[in-house]
Amino acid sequence: MHFNHLWVFSTQIVKMELRPLFMCFAVCLVYASSKPMEKKDRVHHDEPLSNREHNDAEDFDYDHEAFLGQEEAKTFDQLTPEESKERLGMLVERIDEDQDGFVTVEEMKKWIKHAQKRWIYDDVDRQWKSHDLNGDGVVSWDEYRNATYGYILDDSDPEDGLSYRQMMDRDERRFKMADQDSDMKANKEEFTAFLHPEEYDHMKDIVVLETMEDIDKNGDGLIDLDEYIGDMYNQDGDASEPEWVKTEREQFTEFRDKNKDGKMDKEETRDWILPSDYDHAEAEAKHLVYESDSDKDGRLTKLEIVDKYDLFVGSQATDFGEALTRHDEF
Repeated sequence: MHFNHLWVFSTQIVKMELRPLFMCFAVCLVYASSKPMEKKDRVHHDEPLSNREHNDAEDFDYDHEAFLGQEEAKTFDQLTPEESKERLGMLVERIDEDQDGFVTVEEMKKWIKHAQKRWIYDDVDRQWKSHDLNGDGVVSWDEYRNATYGYILDDSDPEDGLSYRQMMDRDERRFKMADQDSDMKANKEEFTAFLHPEEYDHMKDIVVLETMEDIDKNGDGLIDLDEYIGDMYNQDGDASEPEWVKTEREQFTEFRDKNKDGKMDKEETRDWILPSDYDHAEAEAKHLVYESDSDKDGRLTKLEIVDKYDLFVGSQATDFGEALTRHDEF
């Protein structure tokens, strides 16, 4: 996912963990860097599960990285087959969320998404430690507000863009949407939804709303062509436009503005920044289940998964076997 968007700027303040003086500099830098020639990408696409070619006839490298994530796949490559099977068996118990002894396609899909987004959970874990100040296992809005804004609300606001008070109000609105039980306290899952709203279906409205607020300069609740282009490119006195800007104008007129009224409304903005991409995780989950489901009942037992361990995880033996095979080909 892309995180250079202004609509996540208020949470980026926390990630930088800066002192007031340096924070003011960072604010100015972020807004200044949105100026000429740097195309801003607000569209959220699902990243590929692996950069490897998906060809099981050659190797299972793609499946390993899809199932484990790139870094964890490297770890398994160093294990013996026995160690790989043991650790895979332990993973199966985590994947089987309802503990009924079977892994469904949906459970496999959720696991793959989790493995691919591990960096997000690492980020949340890091921020959790600095916000759950009383160690009670939740982050209250008061804890978050005090840690993030307590010492800067009295500072001068940035000359361009949102004021610190506006940033805090937006964060509070997002916090309330993430706080599904409405107790103004976020558990780990709710805190993750707050920090990374683009990853959660129930948070998509706030992603769209914040994006529109950032781009809509005349405050009419819509995005016109000038606002759309102005968010990506600041002409700054240059009469000539890059070719990509001309292309974006055409994209707005032909595809973004579906009802041809000259502006993008909420639904048109949603279609732009949250396109219905191909679900790589679901496709891979179905593939793994199909290839491992020996009794063809549409779900996997722990034994079925471990029996096909070479499909799911790597090991020294599988890598060595592939090396021998390739050597023979030459």
